[in-house]
Amino acid sequence: MDLGLRFWLSGLKNFLLGRSKPASMYYRPLEGNVQEYKLPDPLEFPDGSTVKTRGDWMERRRPEILEMFEENVYGKVPEGARARDHEIVDKKDGALDGLAIRKQVSIFLAPGKPQPILNLLIYLPRDVVKAKKNVPVFLGLNFVGNHTINDDTGIFMHEKYFPEGMLRGTPYSQSRGLRSWRWPVTSILDQGFGLATAFCGDVVPDRKDGLSRGIHPHYCREGQGQREPDDWGAIAAWAWGLSQAMNYLEGDGDVDATKVAVFGHSRLGKTALWAAAMDQRFAMAIANDSGCGGAALSRRRFGETVRAINESFPHWFCKNFREYNGREDALPVDQHMLLALIAPRPVYVASAQKDFWADPHGEFLSVLHANRVYKFLETTGFPAKDMPPFNQPVFARMGYHVRRGRHDMTLFDWKAYISFARKHFSKKTTKNA
Repeated sequence: MDLGLRFWLSGLKNFLLGRSKPASMYYRPLEGNVQEYKLPDPLEFPDGSTVKTRGDWMERRRPEILEMFEENVYGKVPEGARARDHEIVDKKDGALDGLAIRKQVSIFLAPGKPQPILNLLIYLPRDVVKAKKNVPVFLGLNFVGNHTINDDTGIFMHEKYFPEGMLRGTPYSQSRGLRSWRWPVTSILDQGFGLATAFCGDVVPDRKDGLSRGIHPHYCREGQGQREPDDWGAIAAWAWGLSQAMNYLEGDGDVDATKVAVFGHSRLGKTALWAAAMDQRFAMAIANDSGCGGAALSRRRFGETVRAINESFPHWFCKNFREYNGREDALPVDQHMLLALIAPRPVYVASAQKDFWADPHGEFLSVLHANRVYKFLETTGFPAKDMPPFNQPVFARMGYHVRRGRHDMTLFDWKAYISFARKHFSKKTTKNA
């Protein structure tokens, strides 16, 4: 039977069974297509010995796993790659009808000229700042330019590369606020949080030739031609860009830099997870519909596979990742280990019911398998054993939900993330709660 038809029939079956059933019931008919696999153990060293102490994890096993991801999946950031300076080019007290303080910051990503500039847009709740309180912030990249997240006419329009394919027929001059449904700015500010974002194309244009047009040429080794097999791809570069934004936020007196949640949707969800793994200054990570190369287990080969993602987006990962096209079982890591790298910091993974390509069940299983490390580190970990029903978030130190609908980021998702952040950013929250 055609997979699409089976998927539809499985949804009908779930409806007939009742909405209180675990969401895994919806995907179960398709699970017969998943080949048998064995996941690598995050708490086992290559010689077969086990991780026994927190020190073993933090000082030995965690760096070992991090290096395997660098070598085989995302690629290595060149030594010495760092932003050189920044300039606050706009500050508006009373933006968004008095609700916000808006800042726009140019972060200079490389020495010399011309140089790539990360244009960071920040909204902070005005009442919190005026009360002399530091603001916890959600930080994430956007796909189409800062001006598309809100119709605020004070946001600078992007003047360089623009991903025309994402405009959906809208003329560039009319693209202000084009993606505002994914960015409920006023709702975030009303809850006492700030929002910071930048266009991913400021770091690397999201196109097959993007690595020749973004940050990469500025940090090539002398005499280097083609990139090496373990050189950083676009996702590693975007994650690096988030760390450069974090450098600025640490020095912003209005921001509580100990409470910055890095987040992202789809390929930028993959980016957020890798950023949090690489940079432990991020207090929390949130991945929305991140799929293959994000939260979904690669060995399941369900929906988008390693081969499919490498062939469609050869610029996202390092070249070594292509060696595992059709050979996922040979990977020394899998994505539950990426989530484990974030431990013991809070992490939230979200899926969508109709996002077959991103493998919602595989994203949930990744949380479930990473929970061993969270429990080992004596956190509350994840409190469920089965996929929760649709639209019913479950979280402790780890969080998960599967939302009804398609591949997208919605107000429902944001409400869950805000609740999760409030739980862990509360002053009353204990370190490992």
